[in-house]
Amino acid sequence: MPSDTAVEPGTLLVAAPSLLDSNFRRTVVYVIDHRGEGTLGVVLNRPSEVAVDDVLPTWGPHVSQPGSVFVGGPVDQKTALCLAAMRTGEDASGINGLIGVRGPVALVDLDADPDALVPKFRGMRVFAGYAGWDVGQLSGEIDRGDWIVVPALPNDVLAPAEEDLWGRVLRRQGMPLALLATHPSDVRDN
Repeated sequence: MPSDTAVEPGTLLVAAPSLLDSNFRRTVVYVIDHRGEGTLGVVLNRPSEVAVDDVLPTWGPHVSQPGSVFVGGPVDQKTALCLAAMRTGEDASGINGLIGVRGPVALVDLDADPDALVPKFRGMRVFAGYAGWDVGQLSGEIDRGDWIVVPALPNDVLAPAEEDLWGRVLRRQGMPLALLATHPSDVRDN
């Protein structure tokens, strides 16, 4: 069985401490799509210095704090993706401009009218670029030990930029995974 069988929309890929690639070191990737053609997700914990107001002025006032664009991944960084956490009782299915990912998390069409959609959200975040894997590529990286696959919580997509999301996600997994959260970002500090 392929090692990516636990991967599905709405799961997290948490970078293992041994993953030193500068694009993914200590990242938490939210999986948006996973199927036969490959996998697509966004890095949740890489805020940029660019304000959403500067690139998407109609959406800027509505994004969760900080009001910056997050670096979603190394692929196609001129593409903007947006994730929203729906308010309790709201459902993305059947709403123009939204594609449900899992539970209360939806992908937002940034060409849609914000005034029609924003009242349904309790928060939203914009990402420049994405993380993508071809068929079999993610499975190979999981086999190599680069990624830990864990369930996501809806609040993960809105985690404050100053919070250590990587450590928080690992700590809530229980032992032995929780111990990885104590891994220093630079082993020379150990």
